[in-house]
Amino acid sequence: MEVKLWNDKREREMYENFAELYAIIKATEKLEKAYIRDLISPSEYETECQKLIVHFKTLSATLRDLVPNIERFAETYKMDCSAAVYRLVTSGVPATVEHRAAAMASTSSSASVVAECVQNFITSMDSLKLNMVAVDQVYPLLSDLSASLQKLSILPPDFEGKMKMKEWLLRLSKMGASDELTEQQARQLHFDLESSYNSFMAALPSAGN
Repeated sequence: MEVKLWNDKREREMYENFAELYAIIKATEKLEKAYIRDLISPSEYETECQKLIVHFKTLSATLRDLVPNIERFAETYKMDCSAAVYRLVTSGVPATVEHRAAAMASTSSSASVVAECVQNFITSMDSLKLNMVAVDQVYPLLSDLSASLQKLSILPPDFEGKMKMKEWLLRLSKMGASDELTEQQARQLHFDLESSYNSFMAALPSAGN
C-alpha cells in the first residue's frame, strides 16, 4: 500500500525543503571531513563550502518559522553532523577564511571584522536572490557592508568594493524607500557584489604583508 507523506501541495513543498536542508547539512559534513583529511585542495574546499553556505542561508531563511533551530533539526533526524552545524550556523564562513582572518588578527585588522565583511557580502547577495529589491531592504544591507569594509585598514581607499558600494548607496539615496530595483539593476548589483567579494577574498592572503 502506498503511503503519502503529505496531504497537499504545501506539505509536499515543506518535506522537499526539509530533504534539501538535510542534504546540505550532510554534504557540508562530508566536505569538512574531506578538508581536514587533505582529500580536497583549500581552493576547491572554499569554493564548494561557500556555495553550500549560500544555499543553506537562502533555504534556512525560507524555513525560519518551521525550523527555528538547526541544531534541533539535526538532532531530530539523528544526523551527527557537528562540523557542518558549526560551519553553517556558528561560523558562516569557510574554514580557509577563518584561518586567513586569524592570521590577520595580530595586525590592525581583526578576524571578527573580516568575518563581518564576509557575512555582509553573503547576506546582500542572498537578499537579491530572494527578490528583496526594495530600497528600504537593500540600502541597510549595503550600508552595513560598506561600513564593515571601511573598518579594514588593509584595504586601500580605492578598493573596488568600497567604491562600488559608495556608488550604489548614492544611487539608492536618490530613490524613494518603497521604490524597487529593476531586474537589470538587481542583476548589475549582484554582479558588482560578486566581483567585489572575489576581490576582497583575493586581498586576504596578502593581508599580513
